[in-house]
Amino acid sequence: MSASASKRILRRFRRNDRGSAAVEFSLVAVPFFALLFAIIETGIVFFASQVLENGVQDSGRLIYTNQITNTNTTVAQFKADLCNRVSVLMNCSNIDVDVKYYPAGTAITITDPIDGAGNYDNSGLGFNVPPANSNGTVVVRAFYRWPLYVTGLGYNIANIGRNTANAKRLLSGLSAFHIEPS
Repeated sequence: MSASASKRILRRFRRNDRGSAAVEFSLVAVPFFALLFAIIETGIVFFASQVLENGVQDSGRLIYTNQITNTNTTVAQFKADLCNRVSVLMNCSNIDVDVKYYPAGTAITITDPIDGAGNYDNSGLGFNVPPANSNGTVVVRAFYRWPLYVTGLGYNIANIGRNTANAKRLLSGLSAFHIEPS
């Protein structure tokens, strides 16, 4: 093959753009879909967090209005009320509730349920409904371990078990209020 013939073949190959869109899409597709799924997952996590926050506010209102302080409410009953409010997005068996009553003038201490190693520790959670006609402060918290799926693509918003196969995002809702005597 002569030099001029090989130059003609190279020119013709260079001008031919059939299939270039497919090649360009294959280069852009993986990062595009990774980014798209990361945006969708982030939106769902924030939406679920807001649902949990609203559920805690509404269930905590039962304590604030003395609807459950005059009865022998158990943690299961309170959790069932919260579960009815958030069950659209969350599995109720994975919700942990923490209700603490602080008498007037007592220092309020709130501990983080994630330890220094990034593990979830619910041993400090409790359920202490205020006595009737009390005037202290109540802190109501709920926690949910939300599973993550896009973390394998390099996007990681996990705060429990980060960089492991069981990476999760701990969602929390909090309501604090001064209870009024009935």
